Amino acid sequence: VGREVRAAWEALRQARDPLVPLGAPAVGGDELLAGWQALTGWAEREAALRTERLAEAERAARSVREARDAVERRIEEDLLAHQVTAAPPVGTSAPAAVAAVLARSRSAQERIAERRASAEKIRADRDEAESAQQVAKLLGNLLRSDGFPRWLVASALDALVADASRSLAELSAGQFELTHEGGEFLVIDHADADARRPVKTLSGGETFQASLALALALSAQMSGLAAKGAARLESIFLDEGFGTLDETNLEVVAGTLESLSTRGDRMVGVITHVAALAERVPVRFAVRRDQRTSSVTREGL
Repeated sequence: VGREVRAAWEALRQARDPLVPLGAPAVGGDELLAGWQALTGWAEREAALRTERLAEAERAARSVREARDAVERRIEEDLLAHQVTAAPPVGTSAPAAVAAVLARSRSAQERIAERRASAEKIRADRDEAESAQQVAKLLGNLLRSDGFPRWLVASALDALVADASRSLAELSAGQFELTHEGGEFLVIDHADADARRPVKTLSGGETFQASLALALALSAQMSGLAAKGAARLESIFLDEGFGTLDETNLEVVAGTLESLSTRGDRMVGVITHVAALAERVPVRFAVRRDQRTSSVTREGL
């Protein structure tokens, strides 16, 4: 009986010791039955408690699996939308599939960049070719028998108007500039909001200024258009009917001629019988005649 009792105690301890980490109660004393009852009572209570916890854990696990499945479905939909195929389970195969597609996309992007660079070069070559074609077409039109002289005349007129416009701006204290359109000369009036109007609307003095500017520009352009080594036109003579000018316009004309003399790039001679204008010319040659002969007398400097 003693051996059986000791064996029963040993069996109790062997049954309890693995359950100590789970909170099994201590068994001791001399009552073997009480020890077994304490251990089995604790085991029953723990089993019932863990059964309840197991049900809660199963419900939590089921909820997590449902959430995981929903996430995997969304991932799968996103992958399909971007033409990425991943074998189930998606959560495991998706990273590798995405990495492969990303590598292919980068390679395709590099090829597209290369093709775009090639396309840009082709467009640049095309634009250059079109520009050369337009120049060739323009030259072809200009070099025709009826086009080249017209182009020369237009170019000479452009140069003449540009030079005369600068002179007129100086002579008119910046008020007027010249331009041309449709074969007619126009004046740009900066004192009238840059309005364009025909030169025939200018006053007498203003018309003289515009005519003088054109004459000066023409005298400068003639030497440029002449053959190399041609003589330079260094003097011009003006006979504009000064007697038709009123006192105000005559003063404008006189001031214009005086300002012109300070430039010193060419000599300008004035043919006039208006004494007020002649007196303002520093060097004069008076022409007189009688019934038998005529004489020329130098006056001034």
